[in-house]
Formats: sequence, C-alpha cells, structure tokens
Amino acid sequence: MNKMWMTLCLTGSLLATTSVWAGKDDHVIVAEAAQKVVTVAEAKKLPDATAVTLTGTLLKHLNQEHYEFNDGTGLILLEIDDDLWKAAGLKAGDKVTAIGEVDTHRYKPTDIEVVKIEKVTE
Repeated sequence: MNKMWMTLCLTGSLLATTSVWAGKDDHVIVAEAAQKVVTVAEAKKLPDATAVTLTGTLLKHLNQEHYEFNDGTGLILLEIDDDLWKAAGLKAGDKVTAIGEVDTHRYKPTDIEVVKIEKVTE
C-alpha cells in the first residue's frame, strides 16, 4: 500500500510541475496582451511573464531568433521563432505589432518572447 501511495504522490507532483513549466498558451497571451498595449520603456519595467503588445520598427536581425526593436521610447530585443518571422514575411525596417511576454533575466537585459507578430500597413 505504501508503494502505491508513493507512486500516486510522485505522479501527481510530476503532473503539477509539468503544468507550471508549460507556461501560458499563446491564445491566452494574445488575449491578455490586448489589454496591455505598452511602450518599450514601460515593458522594461514590467514583471516577468507579463503579456504585452508593442508597436514599432524592427531595426536588425542580431542572431538566430533575436531582433532589435525600437518604438521611439527605447530599444529591446524580440525573440521571434523562425516560423513566425517567415510567415509574416518581415525584414529589417518594417513597422510591426508584436504580441508576447516580458522575459526578465538576472544577468542580461529584459526581452520579449513573441507569440504573434504582424506587419503594420499604414
């Protein structure tokens, strides 16, 4: 009986841990970000995992999935998965609206993990 109870407890704790590490679904982030349209200067002061919407210009591709972004209030790095980047047909110099989560770090600057990005047509 003790082995069965231990197995049940271990399984429960593993399932709880998995859901914590999984984070929010993209559609939840998009819904939350619609209520939080901010500037880069404001985003840099927000807590980790805050959903945000930013509008500005992609300045340049730095490396792999990191892109420099400017909205006139400051610079921040956007982490954009290749599939999002390619699907939107983006290039440096494009004005975009980026939806994602603030990602704070201990030893490097805050960035934004993008879940949705669209070119702004004026």
